[in-house]
Amino acid sequence: MKKLVVTVAFLVTFFIVCSVSASAVLNNTVKVGLKYSGDALFSANLENAQGSGYAFGYYDSSRSFVPLGSTGQTTISMTAAGTIYIGGSGTYYDTEPVSSHQTLGPYHIQLSGTYDGFAAASAAASAYSGGYPAYLSGAYSVRIGCYLTANDASSALAALGVGGGTVVQSGGTGVLVTVTKTATVLLEFDCLGAQSLAVRPDGGGAKAVTWFKGYKYYGGFEYQRITGGNINVINVVNLEDYVKGVIPYEMNGGWPLEALKAQAVCARTYVCATTKHLASNGFDVCNSTDCQVYYGVGSGAINPTAVSDQAVDETAGVCLYYNGALAESVYFSSDGGATEDAANVWGGNVPYLTGKADPYESTITIPSYSYSTTYSSAELTYILQNKGYSIGTVRNVYVSEFTKMGNVYKVTFVDTSGGTLTVKGDTCRSIFYSSTYGKSVRSMRFNISGGSSASFYVNSASGPLSTLSGVYLISGSGTVSTYTGSAPYVITSSGTAALSSSASTASSDSFTVTGTGSGHNVGMSQYGANAMAKQGCDYRAILNFYYTNVTIA
Repeated sequence: MKKLVVTVAFLVTFFIVCSVSASAVLNNTVKVGLKYSGDALFSANLENAQGSGYAFGYYDSSRSFVPLGSTGQTTISMTAAGTIYIGGSGTYYDTEPVSSHQTLGPYHIQLSGTYDGFAAASAAASAYSGGYPAYLSGAYSVRIGCYLTANDASSALAALGVGGGTVVQSGGTGVLVTVTKTATVLLEFDCLGAQSLAVRPDGGGAKAVTWFKGYKYYGGFEYQRITGGNINVINVVNLEDYVKGVIPYEMNGGWPLEALKAQAVCARTYVCATTKHLASNGFDVCNSTDCQVYYGVGSGAINPTAVSDQAVDETAGVCLYYNGALAESVYFSSDGGATEDAANVWGGNVPYLTGKADPYESTITIPSYSYSTTYSSAELTYILQNKGYSIGTVRNVYVSEFTKMGNVYKVTFVDTSGGTLTVKGDTCRSIFYSSTYGKSVRSMRFNISGGSSASFYVNSASGPLSTLSGVYLISGSGTVSTYTGSAPYVITSSGTAALSSSASTASSDSFTVTGTGSGHNVGMSQYGANAMAKQGCDYRAILNFYYTNVTIA
């Protein structure tokens, strides 16, 4: 879980009640972004895992499913309407493949008039080869064929001999539903972005489970194509089923029940409180660490367990509150010895997210609890400059301030010209991340060794200076000036002596970061929760330890 803390003023506020309907989640229904924005899909497939067939429709403003029609097909594809190429393997492409393929063009014959419903439109369409129902801006129509050019469609219309038919082109917000790997069209849906196509799997009398992109999911699916381009795929699922699809991916599903219960409450609280994607993407939460990891019913490799599902069932509807509002229930893997104030990590005081020494983690074995990462001067220089920081060649880096909990608060970089860059809070760890070098700093609890030691001490100053650049001097006559020399002298008990370079620096081209823990150190430590549960603490005790003065209801 990786996310920024929002201040209490931006949380959804309401009096504590048993229902969560007053939260960001509407009617206990969660919208989860599975594929969106840069990961939006040209074509998205579904396959029944439990059940057979699907209902077509849309979700209204209360997130209730409004049915339009149905199909008994078990594998269907939703593809951005337009020119669609079908490769030999049955894959749908938006660009023409080199190998042999079929084409579904953007032009169609549309019969005149509208129909009373999906069944009537389907019956009328069945009289024509290539005919299919279309739901267009709230009305049912019949379209025939998918032609590459308007001339092709006009010629087909003339040959068809249908009076009143017209040639039309699919719009930029249309979605074409086909039998997967075929050119058989089941439905075209286009409400110009006012409504989005929804597909609800038929469970055949049981709870429907559906394959999508290698994972199985409960609930239905929404296909947003509001402004053209590719399709955002959203899982529309019951709140408790959503939480069941988070727990085993954010915490080991084989851990003690009480630890899993604490995780369930945190996951439920987070999704009920957050609206970070709603305005921009039309869903509540994404399925990655930017929100919470969510893979539904699983893939066969990692799945919800009987214990993780039990944890959700036994805490159903329970959330964390502070002063009557849903709390920001952030959590992380391990703190390395102490959690931290949110203010010291992300800024902004959040009274229930306060740091405290953690005596529990040390009672269990935590994989990769300690870490060590070494950077060269050239690597740090590259990392900083490619992140847009104005700094020269790095010659030193050190922790310049710790919090009262012993976690890192500030890190200072020094370049060869004496210029400095100081960062604070969560940036102290994130600034070290590099996909190029495959290196990172995993927690907020670390030390740095190596490089040129900061060894210029001035009278009773609290810490050493790493450089004399910019230092002001007071002469014997009282004149104040900036130090510009290259060979500093000091006054000792034995008289005046020059500071040699060997006396002031211990040069090295590498810097080693050693630390403990993993994550941002704010809120609940997941391994700490595991340790507390193993000591007999229940989920309420765990939550009350990691969150200050919260209400669990």
